[in-house]
Amino acid sequence: MTLTNYWWLLIWMFAAGGIIAWALPKQPVMVMGKREYRWTMSSAVIFVLPYIIWAGYRKGFGDTETYRKTFRESASSLSQISQAVSDTAKDKGFTFLTVLIKSIIGNSDVIFFMLIAIVQMLCIVIVFRKYSTNFWLSMFLFVASTDYLSWMHNGMRQFLAVTIIFACTGLLLKKKYLPVILVILLAATIHGSALFMLLIIFLAQGKAWNKKTLLFIVGILLIITGVDQFTQLLQNVLTDTQYSDMTTNEIWTTDDGTSFIRVLVYSVPAVFAFLGIKYIEESGDPVVNLAANMSIVTAGLYVVSMFTSGIYIGRMPIYTSLYSYILLPWIFEHAFNERSKKLMYALTCGCYLVFFYYQMHATWGIL
Repeated sequence: MTLTNYWWLLIWMFAAGGIIAWALPKQPVMVMGKREYRWTMSSAVIFVLPYIIWAGYRKGFGDTETYRKTFRESASSLSQISQAVSDTAKDKGFTFLTVLIKSIIGNSDVIFFMLIAIVQMLCIVIVFRKYSTNFWLSMFLFVASTDYLSWMHNGMRQFLAVTIIFACTGLLLKKKYLPVILVILLAATIHGSALFMLLIIFLAQGKAWNKKTLLFIVGILLIITGVDQFTQLLQNVLTDTQYSDMTTNEIWTTDDGTSFIRVLVYSVPAVFAFLGIKYIEESGDPVVNLAANMSIVTAGLYVVSMFTSGIYIGRMPIYTSLYSYILLPWIFEHAFNERSKKLMYALTCGCYLVFFYYQMHATWGIL
């Protein structure tokens, strides 16, 4: 069950995606008061099942072995949870979850990885299935962008926090901030970076490209022109937190930032949101407005990470970039006629396949 040929990620995507879309008809659902047609939940789960299994049986990719070692060395009974949590310096929620799972399933790291993958993937599926106009394309973008490998096979702890918050998209659209904030605080016990979303959930509200997002862009430009001052400010803000040494440790000082190609790829949705602003305004759709603003935040954070740290700052956009995979299908469906829409789908798939090969071969050297 171990994924040994990474091309299977895409082979399954195209082969199974086509068969499921043909064999299992979509069903009507209500999305923000409108009747839409979406994949059934059962067909979506069948489609993503191999990605859950591959995440569970992964070996040697990214931080996998570190997580495996941590799991095997962790406490293994409910009576030890309190001591294990108190002995943990940061992100105590993940320690609690690890010991809880281990006390139930035993020492099987495969099952541990798979259970985490189930939660992560189901959170994504629930949101994409309901709010994306093209579930298959949203999942394709998630996999072909290598986000699937980068996060479900690597940054598992942070991505668990990301997906838990992402699952609250419906509450965010209804502006039910209190439960969203509570979920963010819970997610922050798993990975402290989740606190970043306390600001973003308010910044991303409103119409696409509103005054708040324009001020955000101005802020990004100011950061770029004053990187040293930004680093010092960040150091002052992080004093007395678990990230107090972030800007002074060796990882930050030797990090040459996120690559220009990655920044370019993840900025494309924000560009489309700008070019298609007329269609977004006419629709008045709160889903696409939220997705557009999140894509602007994504692009801005990646630009900052290009001039600062790809390891630290470059990991933050994952909290917002998943919304770009909702935005692009919507833009293609509403801003293009039938002929040009097909062309955009083909170009998008082609370009992301090129990026997938570039990332897998040139950057990671695994293809």
